[in-house]
Amino acid sequence: MSHNLFETFARRMHERGDADFITTREGRRYSHADALVASASLAGALVELGVAPGDRVAVQVDKSPEAILLYLATLRVGAVYLPLNTGYTGDEIRYFLSDAEPALFVCRPAAVEESRNIAAETGCPAVQTLGTAADGSLMETAAAATPRETVEPREENDLAAILYTSGTTGRSKGAMLTHRNLGSNAATLMEAWHFSENDRLIHALPIFHTHGLFVACNVTLMAGASMLFLPKFDADVIFEEMPRGTVLMGVPTFYTRLVADSRLTPEVTARMRLFVSGSAPLTAETHQAFEEKTGHAILERYGMTETNMNISNPYDGARRAGTVGQPLPGVEIRITDRETGDVVPAGEIGMLQVRGPNVFIGYWRMPEKTREELLEDGFFITGDLALVDEHGYVQIVGRDKDLVISGGFNVYPKEVEQVIDELEGVVESAVIGLPHPDFGEGVTAVVVPKAGAELTEGEVLEHLQGRLARYKQPKRVFFVDGLPRNTMGKVQKNELRKRFDTTYR
Repeated sequence: MSHNLFETFARRMHERGDADFITTREGRRYSHADALVASASLAGALVELGVAPGDRVAVQVDKSPEAILLYLATLRVGAVYLPLNTGYTGDEIRYFLSDAEPALFVCRPAAVEESRNIAAETGCPAVQTLGTAADGSLMETAAAATPRETVEPREENDLAAILYTSGTTGRSKGAMLTHRNLGSNAATLMEAWHFSENDRLIHALPIFHTHGLFVACNVTLMAGASMLFLPKFDADVIFEEMPRGTVLMGVPTFYTRLVADSRLTPEVTARMRLFVSGSAPLTAETHQAFEEKTGHAILERYGMTETNMNISNPYDGARRAGTVGQPLPGVEIRITDRETGDVVPAGEIGMLQVRGPNVFIGYWRMPEKTREELLEDGFFITGDLALVDEHGYVQIVGRDKDLVISGGFNVYPKEVEQVIDELEGVVESAVIGLPHPDFGEGVTAVVVPKAGAELTEGEVLEHLQGRLARYKQPKRVFFVDGLPRNTMGKVQKNELRKRFDTTYR
């Protein structure tokens, strides 16, 4: 018996037939049946381009329905889907292609020349383009290819996707996700959040990370529901579409902007049944204000690149502000002492660990890192500090590492610091996250200049242009004579956070 996730999706898609799967504001539409046909053509193109079972297909394209069809086609041929943030620079893409060694790199049409150069440097044998209007060489190849109607058999633990997630030191890590990981989590979320074929998801998230791709799209496919695909979050469009939608998945930034708008009323949200928030902490103030204005309590949940979703506030029952809820069915958690690894008493803060069929099988070509974070008993060390309150709800109280989550994207300070420190006139730097009313946390750099150097904020920011994705670049740069350190010489970032806490307030 094959465990290819595509077969699960395909059964539901056959049942749904001509019902909507993906629509756009511009009037483009794929029914479930259309998506099956198109994915077969794209699968034929992948085979003709030399993609074999187990090969990686790296994809850095703008959001479009065809990008999701490419994901389905990749599953169909038994290959491994590797989505890449559209904000990544050429240097970053060079690393990913060198590390993952994909058989195919699909890029935006405007980036094809640079992409071909990078592919040649890294040994990637094929480059194709995909635009936002069903254009690009990949669609031309698919139109001429013999459709691949069959589905490549896969085992439960065969890879379905690799998603890169940064570390606090060194380069990005490729989290290896299997067909079982993705399939089990989608089925669990469909049940937990009461998804059905009658749902219409307003999809305003990017599709290169877990939230927008595996939570939103996989759950929609599993339920036989439909999605309105929006290129990005636009409050005006969201307000227009809510009377025709049933679910919105977003990051906290979505909800802070909606709450600040006078158009947010019980009437405009009357047809909506569910608002989900994740990827960054949602403040209790935003949670309460949204409920006061609409009568809807936002459902906050907790997941990671390596695990998909682990914990969720209930669909039926209290959705407690400031918590991420309780473990999903099939998921186990434990809160452990950071030093000893022993389980701490209820109500005490410790390191959150999770175990379940959703947890990844390791980091791509990083066995030592895998052993550090994925324990022999199957529990994964998340790096988040948490506690379980008196109601049995999990509260995430902070990162063990100094991760900054800005606008729903993970920013790892060490990576930014390394680039700043390359600038002439810089002794050292520290990057921190500070409370930001729009982005949750604002990336902020604190720089120690060399004696006599006359660096400006603008010069530092200019240095980062083209070297780091835009979301990683600091919103402010401050200069200090020295960084605070403890007796062991470690920089005390908590002191910097206190000092600059009101920067964005």
